[in-house]
Amino acid sequence: MLQSKIVLMRGFGTTVCMLSVLALFSGVVTVFADSPGKPFDALQQRLAKDGFDADKLKILYGRSGVFFDTKTVARFFIHSESSLDYDQFAEGQLIGNARKYILKHKRTFEDAQRQYGVDPEIITAILLVETKLGIYLGRSQIFSTLSTMAALTNPGLRAVLWGKTPSNRRLPREKFEKKADRRSGWAYGELKALIQYADREGLDPLSLKGSYAGAMGICQFMPSNIIAYGRDGNTDGKIDLFDHADAIVSAANYLKQYGWHPGIDEKKAFKVVRQYNHSDPYAKIILKIATLLED
Repeated sequence: MLQSKIVLMRGFGTTVCMLSVLALFSGVVTVFADSPGKPFDALQQRLAKDGFDADKLKILYGRSGVFFDTKTVARFFIHSESSLDYDQFAEGQLIGNARKYILKHKRTFEDAQRQYGVDPEIITAILLVETKLGIYLGRSQIFSTLSTMAALTNPGLRAVLWGKTPSNRRLPREKFEKKADRRSGWAYGELKALIQYADREGLDPLSLKGSYAGAMGICQFMPSNIIAYGRDGNTDGKIDLFDHADAIVSAANYLKQYGWHPGIDEKKAFKVVRQYNHSDPYAKIILKIATLLED
């Protein structure tokens, strides 16, 4: 939990410089006080205006497990897609593991292909790159991560995050501010979807762990994608993307909705896979892995 302490000078000797600091951190002095939910007071009010139960929000944000997660969210602001080594996923052992995965979940893949027209190899390639077939699911507490990012509409909280981002890996301040503007709105939408999903499935939102960006499950769906594309693959009446059958069928549904169909050509397949992760290197490695799995 963030343990930030802001010490303010008192007395009549405060300089003009100190007044500037006070202005910069306006609203931050109190938000890190006794209650763990304090950084999110304004966020709770916004959620309540959008129809969420204010009393339930107060209880939820008052729990000790909720925190302003600078460590995780700072990673989001230093992430570089080009630095990721996608070629590692095309190595022999991982390809062998992927082939075994297809055999292990053969029936589910057959059902998914019959219903959605998506090949087992393309789904498996995605699950391999996303989580190594369910081995690495992420350890970030998604509720706090998305709440922290959504709260960045507050200039004071944004300044705290800036201060906690490693100086040698920060974005330039102007770019940081622009990204915070964009991502705070995006995260707010994902936070609403997360609360809705948890409520619908009877889950504790604080128990859901995932990536530093808020994606969860074997197929790494964002909460809004769970609402839109999540499917019950094992027919137990719930959508649980930590279950392999649910993850496989949900990924198949996602790809179909974005245009995947039997016999799709490589150019169109590239465009569809790129919708899963807006990255050319990502789409290329997924198609490469799928080809290797077909051999």
